[in-house]
Amino acid sequence: MAYGRRVRRRGVPAALAVVLLAGAAACDSGSEPEGKPAASKSAAVDGDTAPTRAPRPEADPEQVPRTAAEARRLVQEVLAEPEHFGPETERAAPYERDPARWTVLAEDCAWRTEGLPDDVLATRTRYFEIPAAGGKGAMEVSATVTVHRTTLDAAWEQARMLEEAVGCPEQTLRAGERLTGLASLALAYGEGANETSDDSLSERGECVSDSRGGPYPYTWDQSTFGPVVVGVSVCAGEKTAAGDVAGMSVEPLVMMMQRAQESIARDEPGDTGDAGDGTPRTKEGD
Repeated sequence: MAYGRRVRRRGVPAALAVVLLAGAAACDSGSEPEGKPAASKSAAVDGDTAPTRAPRPEADPEQVPRTAAEARRLVQEVLAEPEHFGPETERAAPYERDPARWTVLAEDCAWRTEGLPDDVLATRTRYFEIPAAGGKGAMEVSATVTVHRTTLDAAWEQARMLEEAVGCPEQTLRAGERLTGLASLALAYGEGANETSDDSLSERGECVSDSRGGPYPYTWDQSTFGPVVVGVSVCAGEKTAAGDVAGMSVEPLVMMMQRAQESIARDEPGDTGDAGDGTPRTKEGD
């Protein structure tokens, strides 16, 4: 199975950016996100019809990875590089986490690494640093792509993350580093402004480090498409506003979601691959 990206632009960046920023604002305020404008939600009034929603992007079962090797290729294809966080962004040391391991939140609210579970075909995380500039402190950022065996497995990852913020509003990342005041909010497809990903989740709080100081604004944004989960974290430095940090995750997350959709989405959303009478379509010339 080939995983060369088929270029199909559907306006993903602008739409998904709206979702992330709306979710971030709601998460910061503790309120529910505002829905779409009333004009788009209302029934026809005085002969005017409501705008038609764009077809929902759908993962193509024939394109999604079925083996670990296929999933690793897709992860490599989707995962963000330093330039997606800005021209000054540098690789951190270490740059990539061991792809045979992933992190799990233990009962004591401390993160630990362990071998991949059966429901994960492949995962990889990259770490970056944004140097101090303009009177603001250095930032630590990361990007993660995980390919699960099924779409349901990806949905469960989202659900676990929501539970983690509720059960562990303070979490230990590693010795001398922790997160505090965590709160999260999820938007399923069709909720709020989410018309691009199967599920979009935003987590907000603060990061504290024995070496870097703090607390500083912290964000984690995560979206799913089929069995693929993409995520971006940002731990800010001194004199950085929470709103500025929330916006930083948008571009790399949008880019990774777009790459995932270009790789595994149906050519036409809602296309089941049959001829309309239940019989499979055949390739031209068959």
